[in-house]
Amino acid sequence: MLRDIVIYPDKRLKEVCDEIKNIDEKALKVAQDLLDTMRYYNHTVGIAAPQIGELVRIIAIDASKNKKGQKINHGELIMINPEILDWSSIIKTREGCLSVPDYTGNVNRARKITVKYYDLDGKEHQFDTEGFEAVVIQHEIDHLDGILFIDRIISKRTDLFRRKNYG
Repeated sequence: MLRDIVIYPDKRLKEVCDEIKNIDEKALKVAQDLLDTMRYYNHTVGIAAPQIGELVRIIAIDASKNKKGQKINHGELIMINPEILDWSSIIKTREGCLSVPDYTGNVNRARKITVKYYDLDGKEHQFDTEGFEAVVIQHEIDHLDGILFIDRIISKRTDLFRRKNYG
């Protein structure tokens, strides 16, 4: 089901989300709603549960939807209790967010990460990724810890930009 996007400064975006202990009907519903909402916003490559008002540790990503994610991606994924196990190297990247619709900004992120998560069947997965997909995963995991990209802006004076279009 398509859900409304929670918009900053809504306090739910600053909450640390609860770990999923059992993948029950409620968790499956949140996961499906994340996919439906991400697919509706065609330009969106990731979304986290707090962005639809659910304070649980679930994200949906699909870096393949953006030209920057064409080379390295794992397709559309639901990631339950995602955790970054390792990272290396730093890149400066321009980010935007459905929950902060009027701005983009320059943020430092790890270039390469190793991430662990559970799928909808409760099976544990782990993979290495880099570049755009690594940035997307870090951005969405930040949401689960109450961190927005505007909290990570390199310089609020020179690296925060009013969005000119929404494409």
